Amino acid sequence: MLVVGAGATGGHFGGRLALAGRQVAFLVRPDRARQLRRDGLVLHGPRGVQRIEPVLVTAGDPVEPPDLILLAVKAYALGRAVEDLAPAVGPRTLLLPLLNGMRHLEVLAARFGEDAVLGGVCRVSAALDPDGAVRQHTDEAVLEYGPCGAREPAGLGRVHAGLRNAGFDALPADDIRASMWRKWALVAAIGAVTCLMRGVIGEVVAAPGGRRFAEQVAAECAAVAAACGAALGAGGLRQVTEAVTQEGSQRASSLYRDLLRGGPTEADHIIGDLVVHAEQRGVDVPLLRLAALHLRVGQRPSG
Repeated sequence: MLVVGAGATGGHFGGRLALAGRQVAFLVRPDRARQLRRDGLVLHGPRGVQRIEPVLVTAGDPVEPPDLILLAVKAYALGRAVEDLAPAVGPRTLLLPLLNGMRHLEVLAARFGEDAVLGGVCRVSAALDPDGAVRQHTDEAVLEYGPCGAREPAGLGRVHAGLRNAGFDALPADDIRASMWRKWALVAAIGAVTCLMRGVIGEVVAAPGGRRFAEQVAAECAAVAAACGAALGAGGLRQVTEAVTQEGSQRASSLYRDLLRGGPTEADHIIGDLVVHAEQRGVDVPLLRLAALHLRVGQRPSG
């Protein structure tokens, strides 16, 4: 397996796979490679502290085509990641991206063919410490995956075997696109609420009118999903609504954290793309449009 990216997500799942005895290499940027060669890949989590000496490659290094490429980068880094990993893709290689939104499926299918691309959803609360270690905050670690098209790609059995019993829950999905839409609606709602109001969920809900505002954001996200043929259903809408209206919650979107740091964000891919889908289908999403505008203004070049 080749894991592209060794941040919180790639480091966690790739590290667990390596600890489970899988043959795993990490394709990383030169700075991250130097850090990992010096310190190793350190995982903090429910099992305590674990350290591995990862197999590392950087762009341009010769790589034997793997059975599976686990793509775990931010959406704004997708273009560069595709160019870096392309030489490693062989005729039997499958790609499993763990990005938010849906646009990346089209990008990867256009480059490598639809049959080579799986859909994926991960659920793990993890972050990088200042020293580069991966810290898992809760026990939950789930990787859901499956074919995006009508045909099951050759080699999917090898993927099942490789991901099974590797220190996290690997769940083959009958309809991975529906799972991806559910997560997209969830992260978009949390992102819109926290970024527009510049606070964590509990702070927004505690303000007069905050709960009603959050409920409206959740409803807009659900309406777009339904218009795209991926209705969340009563249970899905309830999950999104509860996530953005929980009293006292310290939950915040990675969009919000990235915004506060002043770095690049996934705003276009998480909220901007959702607005595009809404406009194409005549769905009115005033709060999502406002959130997209807010994030774009916040990232405008200085000077």
